Amino acid sequence: MIDDSLLRADATEEEIIEFCEQAKRYHFASVVIFPYWLPVARRALRGSDVKACTVIAFPHGCLPTAAKVQEARQAIAARAQEIDVVVNLGALKSGDYEHVHRDLEELVTVAKLNGITEDGEEVLTKIIVETTLTTREEQERVCRIAEEVRADFIKTCTGAGPRPVSVEDVKFLRSVVGREMGIKAAGGIRTYEQAMALINAGANRMGTSTGPAIVEAFDRIPISHASEVSD
Repeated sequence: MIDDSLLRADATEEEIIEFCEQAKRYHFASVVIFPYWLPVARRALRGSDVKACTVIAFPHGCLPTAAKVQEARQAIAARAQEIDVVVNLGALKSGDYEHVHRDLEELVTVAKLNGITEDGEEVLTKIIVETTLTTREEQERVCRIAEEVRADFIKTCTGAGPRPVSVEDVKFLRSVVGREMGIKAAGGIRTYEQAMALINAGANRMGTSTGPAIVEAFDRIPISHASEVSD
């Protein structure tokens, strides 16, 4: 359920290793790190159920498609198991939906054709629509494109936008894609209460840099109250 993120530019190798050890203790779905750290993370996560996830064209997506594809290929060669791809926000805001479609189609194709993990699974692709900078119409367009190119998840935000993810963001995206596609809520999620509200709105993956605090807050809540919150 939780993708724990460490996307600080000044993170050290020692911090990445400890971050991965922490993720194993909490059994997070994945760790999200910059591509440079993939070899370190894969070694640290060996033998665990935690996946290594990285970001492509982060945080604004405004790279030529060829550069994004090369970045994805390199990440997959470094044994990334999941990739979070930022939609080209400049192209999207300019109404160049043809480019957005081509861009995402090539990236998802690379993941599906070249990204078979040691478990025999395809590399998971999550498309970041950046709800903090896009309109509902633009978000719907990206969702439809993501469905057409067979991406696995729509992700709300990079965390670099002007506001946190909202319940309304998740509800809207879920109303567009239905139950067939995953939704990852991310961007400013700091508390258990935020996380539960987003899950109840339709998110089935959570991106945060405070995963342990959220889990520990859940563990402190009486079972009866936790059930009420999640109903």
